[in-house]
Amino acid sequence: MRGIFITFEGNDGSGKSSVIEAIKEELINLGYDVLYSREPGGSKVAEKIRQVILDVDNFGMDAKTESLLYAASRREHLVKTIIPALNEGKIILCDRYLDSSLAYQGFARGIGIDEVYQMNTYATDNLLPDLTLLVCVTPEVGLSRITKNNRSSLDRLELEKMDFHQKVYEGYLKIKDKFPNRIVVINGEQSKEEVKASALAVVLEFLKRNANYEK
Repeated sequence: MRGIFITFEGNDGSGKSSVIEAIKEELINLGYDVLYSREPGGSKVAEKIRQVILDVDNFGMDAKTESLLYAASRREHLVKTIIPALNEGKIILCDRYLDSSLAYQGFARGIGIDEVYQMNTYATDNLLPDLTLLVCVTPEVGLSRITKNNRSSLDRLELEKMDFHQKVYEGYLKIKDKFPNRIVVINGEQSKEEVKASALAVVLEFLKRNANYEK
């Protein structure tokens, strides 16, 4: 029995990581076999590529180089982590996947959503998530949260200027329209409890509809 691949997307400061943690705990409590992973990263080689991508010393990296590094990391992650877990029948909760590349590199970097999509369909053998939750906040809200949390260090993309983050936000909205049957938008500007409850309801309803999936 094939597992289920659920991804979580969102612009910086959206709170998606805490949403994933809450859903993971709830699904485990309900008896589901759950694997958490992340991108870039999620396997040995992919984590090493992550270090290169997010290192602030690499500020000004060529946009296509950045996009290709993400695709390379994604390929390693897919082959070493995602596909084996799917074959074992697990529910995979992944922090970012292909849609991040479409928003960040395709739209915000100006490479083109379709061009980055083609690049990544080659890298992933056309494997798309079964469900994607897009936790959305305006760039102003997202960046203010990051500032308020007093993070000790910000990565290379978090340090980009506001116009870049605005484009990422706009890019995600375009991608939502491109994949309406897969992507569900969660209002990330609700209270933390409301965001988590909304996201959990979407996941549980999806699992209920896929009744062939057993715990």
